[in-house]
Amino acid sequence: MTDGILGVLGMLTYIFIVLLGLGVATLLVMFVIDVTQKQDAVRRNYPVIGRFRHIFSELGEFFRQYFFAMDREEMPFNRAEREWVERAGKGMDNTIAFGSTKNLEPAGTAIFVNSPFPALETDTADTARCIIGEHSRHPYEAPSFFNISAMSFGALSVPAIRALSHGAKLAGCWLNTGEGGLSPFHLEGGCDLVFQIGTAKYGVRNPDGSLNDDRLRAVAAHDQVRMFEIKLSQGAKPGKGGILPGAKVNRMIAEIRGIPEGEPSISPNRHPEINNVDELLDFIDHVRGVTGKPTGIKAVIGAYGWLEEMCAEIQKRGVASAPDFFTLDGGDGGTGAAPMPLMDNVGLQLKESLPMLSDIFHKYDLRDRIKIIASGKRITPASAAWAICAGADFVNSARGFMFSLGCIQSLKCNKNTCPTGVTTHNPRLQRGLDPQDKKVKVANYCKNIVHEVEVIAHSCGVDEPRQLGRRHVRIVQDTGTSVPFDELYPRPDILPQYSRSMENVG
Repeated sequence: MTDGILGVLGMLTYIFIVLLGLGVATLLVMFVIDVTQKQDAVRRNYPVIGRFRHIFSELGEFFRQYFFAMDREEMPFNRAEREWVERAGKGMDNTIAFGSTKNLEPAGTAIFVNSPFPALETDTADTARCIIGEHSRHPYEAPSFFNISAMSFGALSVPAIRALSHGAKLAGCWLNTGEGGLSPFHLEGGCDLVFQIGTAKYGVRNPDGSLNDDRLRAVAAHDQVRMFEIKLSQGAKPGKGGILPGAKVNRMIAEIRGIPEGEPSISPNRHPEINNVDELLDFIDHVRGVTGKPTGIKAVIGAYGWLEEMCAEIQKRGVASAPDFFTLDGGDGGTGAAPMPLMDNVGLQLKESLPMLSDIFHKYDLRDRIKIIASGKRITPASAAWAICAGADFVNSARGFMFSLGCIQSLKCNKNTCPTGVTTHNPRLQRGLDPQDKKVKVANYCKNIVHEVEVIAHSCGVDEPRQLGRRHVRIVQDTGTSVPFDELYPRPDILPQYSRSMENVG
């Protein structure tokens, strides 16, 4: 018995010595590598120990998110916002207790103006449907004011697109395909689709990148494809085309987009055939003529003189020549890969550009003709309600629906290592995203946003969200007091030469 114990102890001692020796040898090898390499000054000056700097830098993002950041501190979306989406997706109770944790004092904070006589639930109606493209052969009666924004197949995984397609059908909202073309997975759920035509014309392109009318007609032949959106720019990359790393361009994505497999997919920074406002309106008219369906544009506003030029040209040609909708994106980032200088510093945020766009359309008496879709960091009911007050007819969200799919804001969208399977084409990581489970959460999230915006509308004394206006919200100023939104952005008068009453509509 004693001999057996001594034998085991001897073996353990031997293993310990061997492991210790291997550890010392490993440290010596690392020491030699560090003092001889010239790429990293910290490791050269502090061999072995200097390696921990990289490790801690990598782990810092994780620790800040889960242990150190307060509920309202994180960027681009804080924990309180993400948890609201998570609970909404699960259909859980979303009430809170003991007062708001949101700081309501910073300048720019929106405060909705409650009515002393709010609308009774028995007096309210469901949000009215809105018709887009009354001048097209096949107008679209959109059932929901809250919809899924553009996220391409390629940027998103197969199970993610499947879940969004089925979830959109359950919720009764549309799904924008993004610029990556129309995949079978978009069609699978049976939801309404908005086909986006990016600068590379993925899915409807000739080999040289120009528009192929036959492929455009083939896409339009799908009854589910209800509208076409011509993308001029987006929030993540204003002034630059889409970026899909080569690691994500597998055979299926290459076939759907019409590009080489395994090579980075980088779109031109604009449509080569659109050089001015006249050519933009010509292109819109061409796409609408070929497809017969409502056709609009998507853009981030920086320079805005072109908007006035476009409106004047529309009135010269006739209001039928106008885009059927304008999807306005904010200049503060997006879901995809993008250069940091563009994501951080180029393009106006919605809080400035949305009321400006609405007012320009109003000034030229085109506000009713061109529907406005607001897109850009709209993931909570308050942010969606503000957009409607500012002038939007519809609100699109991308990252809100990503959170409903299980996104944890790991900030790996541009890599192929998304831990939740949302933005990766690694089959092992995709396995964690079950479309049958997530489609319900997608639908719940959409329905809860719509319901909560209706709650805000009722509190403000109107029957449904599209009756909200700038008079229903106040904006906190640097002084700490708030100012009515309609005083900050008063509606301009309609220019006399463009008044519909003068019948100058072409």
